[in-house]
Amino acid sequence: MTSIGTGYDLTNSTFSPDGRNFQVEYASKAVENGGTAVGIRCKNGVVLAVEKMVTSKLLKAGANQRIATVDRNFGMISSGLVPDGRHLVSRARDEAASWRTNYKCPIPSSSLAFRVGSYVQAYTLYSSVRPFGVTTILAGWDSEMESRVDGQIGRGPKAGSGGQTKGTKAGGPGLYMVEPSGLYWGYYGAATGKGRQTAKAELEKLDLSMGNLSLEQGVKEAARIIYTAHEDSKDKDFELEMSWVSSLNGPTKGRHEQVPKEVLEEAEKFAKRATEGDDDEDTATGGDTMEM
Repeated sequence: MTSIGTGYDLTNSTFSPDGRNFQVEYASKAVENGGTAVGIRCKNGVVLAVEKMVTSKLLKAGANQRIATVDRNFGMISSGLVPDGRHLVSRARDEAASWRTNYKCPIPSSSLAFRVGSYVQAYTLYSSVRPFGVTTILAGWDSEMESRVDGQIGRGPKAGSGGQTKGTKAGGPGLYMVEPSGLYWGYYGAATGKGRQTAKAELEKLDLSMGNLSLEQGVKEAARIIYTAHEDSKDKDFELEMSWVSSLNGPTKGRHEQVPKEVLEEAEKFAKRATEGDDDEDTATGGDTMEM
């Protein structure tokens, strides 16, 4: 079968003979043109980082933020078409507010990922709309404290007033990535954007599934990964934007916040030293090869 649309890419609701939705594939291409974004799930929180390209010297440093707070305990970042990402942030905030109104507690990370993914997937079904040209990374901390009401209503006599089982605790870090098709997965480390392949390779080296990486280490590693992924675009300036959310006894007290300036500067210094060290090793290796 041909790899181009040949008429099957004119509407969102038409599959090609080999079962492809070309408009969704085109939306994924738009994501690859965006700056690299990564999320790292640590043992006591989650870190988000994005490579924000500086397209003009007239842009104000620190403005035009790409990481948004969806709820007190939840952050969101996207790579691709910036206006599409901002629209999804608005939708996610509406979903989080709706959950609080109905259930009197913060929305769980898995539920928010499901709702955002379902919304994105709906835009792949109708000819009157187009897919979102962004991939979104969602990061949050589900509180480990007991709440007055949870999802245990109607589970038998052990359920107390309001459905809360006495002594029940849950919670922990959550990291999800929603693709233009509406597909979403839970991750230990997620990467999207132009440098996705490089960032993914670096994330795999961290062995995140073991759960040994602290939040402070995660900030440094996220910065290093962004700088490493930027190596292919050395001639272009960029800003590093980072946020984090921790456990209730961590630095953010369960809230999603921007990484403090001094912590961010320290992480950038670490990242620059790491990338410069890699360049020195490559140069030395090349010299040894020439001597041989």
